Amino acid sequence: MVEKGSEWVVMATGRSPTNIAVIKYWGKRDENLILPINDSISLTLDPLHLSATTTAAVSPSFTRDRMWLNGKEISLSGERYQKCLREIRRRANEVSDAEKGIVIKKEDWERLHVHISSYNNFPTAAGLASSAAGFACLVFTLAKLMNLKDDLGQISSIARQGSGSACRSLYGGFVKWAMGNNTDGSDSLAIQLAEETHWTDLVIIIAVVSSKQKETSSTSGMRESVQTSALIKHRAETVVPARTLKMEEAITNRDFASFAKLTCADSNQFHAVCLDTSPPIFYMNDTSHRIINLVEKWNISEGTPQVAYTFDAGPNAVLVSPNRKTAALLLQRLLFHFPPNKDINLTSFVVGDKTILQDAGVTSMKDIETLEPPPEIKDKVPYQKFMGDVSYFICTRVGSGPKVLTDETLALLDPITGLPK
Repeated sequence: MVEKGSEWVVMATGRSPTNIAVIKYWGKRDENLILPINDSISLTLDPLHLSATTTAAVSPSFTRDRMWLNGKEISLSGERYQKCLREIRRRANEVSDAEKGIVIKKEDWERLHVHISSYNNFPTAAGLASSAAGFACLVFTLAKLMNLKDDLGQISSIARQGSGSACRSLYGGFVKWAMGNNTDGSDSLAIQLAEETHWTDLVIIIAVVSSKQKETSSTSGMRESVQTSALIKHRAETVVPARTLKMEEAITNRDFASFAKLTCADSNQFHAVCLDTSPPIFYMNDTSHRIINLVEKWNISEGTPQVAYTFDAGPNAVLVSPNRKTAALLLQRLLFHFPPNKDINLTSFVVGDKTILQDAGVTSMKDIETLEPPPEIKDKVPYQKFMGDVSYFICTRVGSGPKVLTDETLALLDPITGLPK
C-alpha cells in the first residue's frame, strides 16, 4: 500500500507513430463514443520521423492531474482526456518496484494523480494526424505505467475515445479500423492487416504545404458533413465497403497499381464530401492541387501509377512510391516544381530519411537549380516553379507501432520532481 507522505515518482515513457489513412475515416455514427460510419485503412509511418513521445508519471505528492504538450501546459478537463484516464484507471493493476520499495495497489490508482508530458516531432493540428499519434501515445504510456493487462485491441478502443484514428496508431504496418456494429462500441477496434515488414519497398514523401492549424477541425468538419452532405451516405454505405475489400487485397498482394488507384480515388472522394458539405470545407489549397496535377500527369504519361497521393484534413500531401528509384524521381520532380526559398538550406528543407537525396542526385541547393524539367512536361506545356510554396519535405517509410523507451534521458519529466525538464 502506498503511504501518503511517501516521496517518490514512478514514470514510463513511450513513443507512438502517426498514421495516414488510405481509406478515409470521415463521419461518426456516435459522437460520444467516437464510432465511425465506415471502416478505414491506414499506413503507420516510421516513428523516427513522425511520432509523439509521452512520459507519464505518478506520485503521492502530485495534487492533481496535469499535462504539458510541446512544453506548454494544457487542460485535462476535456471529456476526451477524462474518458481515457477513467478507462485506464478502471483497468489498472498492481505495480511494484522492488528497487525503490514501492507497491501501488490496484485500488490506489483511483486516488493517485498523474503528470503527463507529450511532444510531437511534426506539426500539430495541420492535417498530419497529430491527434492520432498523441492520443495513441497517451493511452499506450499510461497503460504501461498502470500495468494494464489488456491486449492492444482493447487498448485501441480506449485510444479511439480520445481521437478516432488514434486506435490505428496502436499497431505498425497496415491497419484497419473496423467500424463495428455494437452500440456500446465494443467491436469498433483496430486490427493489424500486415506488419511493417510485409511491404518494405514503399517510400513515402510528405510535402508539408502548411504547418498552420487548420481552420475547420476534423471533429466539427465530420459533424457538418454527416448533417448536410448527400454524398457521405452513399460513400459510407456503398463505396467504402467494396473499396476496403479491394484495398486489403492490394496490400496482401503488394499490388502497387491497385493500391495507388484506390488511395487516390478515396482521397479525392473524401475531399469531394468536404466540398459537398454546407458550408463547404476547404482543406486543400492551390499547392495541394498542383501536387495532384504533377502526380496525375506523371502517372498518365507512364501508363501505370508511379505514385499514390492522399490528403487528410489539411493541405499537406502524403505521396507513396513503390520503391526507392521511383521515390528519387518523385523527389526530383517535387524539388523542380517547388524549390525552397533562397534563405533555406537543404538539410532543413528535406528531412527524415535524407539518403533519398543522394538517389535523386541532389546534394546541394545548386543541384536543385540545375534540375531538368520532367520528361512528361517537356515541349508540351509551359511549366512553372512555385518557390517557397512547400515548407519542407519529410522522407519516410511504413513503420512500427508504439514502443516503450527505456533510456531515461529520453523522458520528458524530471524523475525527482515529476515536472517537465
